[in-house]
Amino acid sequence: MSSATITFKMVFLSALFAAVLVNSYRFDVGDERGWTKPTGKDPQTYNQWAAKNRFRIGDTVHFKYQNDSVLEVTSADYLNCNTSNPISKFEDGDTVFQFDRSGFFYFISGQPDNCKAGQKIIIRVMHPSEVESPGPGPSPGGAGGGWDSDNWEPPRFNATSKLFSVSYFMTVVVGLFVVLYMFM
Repeated sequence: MSSATITFKMVFLSALFAAVLVNSYRFDVGDERGWTKPTGKDPQTYNQWAAKNRFRIGDTVHFKYQNDSVLEVTSADYLNCNTSNPISKFEDGDTVFQFDRSGFFYFISGQPDNCKAGQKIIIRVMHPSEVESPGPGPSPGGAGGGWDSDNWEPPRFNATSKLFSVSYFMTVVVGLFVVLYMFM
């Protein structure tokens, strides 16, 4: 093989790898707390945490736990904390689950008492059509609400804006790498 062919393949594979990194995000379930039995003093439930995030196909969720397991189950098994017939079972203490489709995913603790105490989560993965076409922004002012003219703070930095920032940064870096490589 010629040097040009090898060079082209390396550039192509690097761009492909960067595209995969840019198009997915890893969420840590429970943030710093991890996947643990709720104590009743927790700042939010797992479902409240999930509702604050926007999950897409290709994203992953990271479950960090000890002396427990994570079960992917049906909606009926989720409601009843039934651990006897999981779709998938993970017991390694450091589970990363990747979403391969849109829709709802149901996870519970492998310990029935933990599940009944609230160690369970429903994650909704958005359909690609929901991701690509954001709705119009709120109108500034007016009687119906929208923009608050008394609040001049910048918007909060959530998971979606983090993903956008990382995506933009990676696209610029890969683009510069390709341009520099082509002219050297």
